[in-house]
Amino acid sequence: MEKITKKSLNREAAGLTQKLPIKVIQYGEGNFLRAFVDYVIDKLNKKADFNAGVAVIQPLAGGLVDVLNKQDGLYNLFMKGIKKGKEIQEQETISCIQKGINPYEDYQAYLNLAKEEQLEFLISNTTEAGIAYNENDTLEGHPHNSFPAKVTALLYKRFQHFNGAKDKGLSIIPCELINYNADALKDIILKYAELWKLEDKFVSWIKDHNDFHNTLVDRIVPGYPKDDIDSYQEKLELEDKLIVSAEVFLLWVIEGGEKLKSRIPFDKIDENILIVEDLQPYRTRKVRILNGAHTTMVPFSILYGNETVKETVDHEFTGKYIREAVFEEINPTLELSEEELRTFAEEVFDRFRNPFIKHQLSSIALNSISKFKVRVLPSILTFQKKYNRLPLRLTYAFACLIRFYKGEWKGESLPVNDDEKTTSELKQAWELNSYNEIAERVLKNGNFWDMDLTEVPQFKEKIATALELIDNKGIEEGFKAFSEKSE
Repeated sequence: MEKITKKSLNREAAGLTQKLPIKVIQYGEGNFLRAFVDYVIDKLNKKADFNAGVAVIQPLAGGLVDVLNKQDGLYNLFMKGIKKGKEIQEQETISCIQKGINPYEDYQAYLNLAKEEQLEFLISNTTEAGIAYNENDTLEGHPHNSFPAKVTALLYKRFQHFNGAKDKGLSIIPCELINYNADALKDIILKYAELWKLEDKFVSWIKDHNDFHNTLVDRIVPGYPKDDIDSYQEKLELEDKLIVSAEVFLLWVIEGGEKLKSRIPFDKIDENILIVEDLQPYRTRKVRILNGAHTTMVPFSILYGNETVKETVDHEFTGKYIREAVFEEINPTLELSEEELRTFAEEVFDRFRNPFIKHQLSSIALNSISKFKVRVLPSILTFQKKYNRLPLRLTYAFACLIRFYKGEWKGESLPVNDDEKTTSELKQAWELNSYNEIAERVLKNGNFWDMDLTEVPQFKEKIATALELIDNKGIEEGFKAFSEKSE
């Protein structure tokens, strides 16, 4: 059967010819921003009359801007997942992007964006390495090496063009996955102002009339579905070379106040977007619940015999174990309200059950010791301090972690994936003569935990007991016996 050739996606063919004023400059044209920020802006345009066009800046010399411009900024977003127990599949044609600019080919077009009258926002996702200082960057860069240098040059041009007008400052909302991302970006911009000897009035304009908002973003974006692209294209009337897939869940926490709320009507769309005074409790919530549950389940569930996250949470024993670890041992250690924590945790388990994402446990076993220290150990220590006893499931999971690093289980090798020093020290511990000695050796290792965990009451004894039960009875029966001994 002859394959039918479709017309390419563009505004005329799609009937989406409306022009929008440039209100947003976006650094980054990759999958995440298009499935996250541009999706939100598009929804604001459609549901809340936001009337915001986006100009996308290609942050690196190689990128997708040419393809994006050929499609007039249009692309299709497919969202799949579980929401409140129901399977969801949605598709949206995103139309907020008005143009893409490659500053490596047309630097003047990039600088001209500074003159946009209705420009209000600057948003970015240039990866964790993007917010960096390069002392070799100059004001006249064509373009600059670092992303913050590009931003500084654009802001300076805007300052000059509008003579430092107070109302021409921007709301700057970086989405890079580092803590205090906006504060870090602001500090580097001010360093460039000093390096380039820019006038004090510009520095004051940056500090007083531009708002920098720290953020936390969360959405799994597999991106372009190359392995299944034909089935996606079959759903579309026009050929789209920039299809992006994402999970249904979305979380955007932004530090800000009434000014930001008045600028962006997030309250008029049904999305999980929070404007808060301090996002640190929400960051801790994500690290302890979402990431903590992942890290808790990996050794425990692999040793049990599961292969994926979904398999783990769907199983009668392992699923119940992880739920109780989260709801009874992690949530009670956090500062947010019980309702907020419960709602977030339920959303996390919906994400874990997503049938469209096959998340292998072995793929998230990388650096499990350092992950456990950051994501799970604080919950154990806080729980012990608050209730004067160790959390049953998290403690047992810690023992499973130690057992996992022995490297073999029932005659099969385990997918341990860590640096040589860590794996070597764990294997040496397993050469000792008793479970007490193994527990003491591991818990005392300051390189792992930045503290001596044998000083935590009953921790060494509990871990030694759990290790022995795991080896002698297996994961499920071992846990039952461990629970009885802990009563």
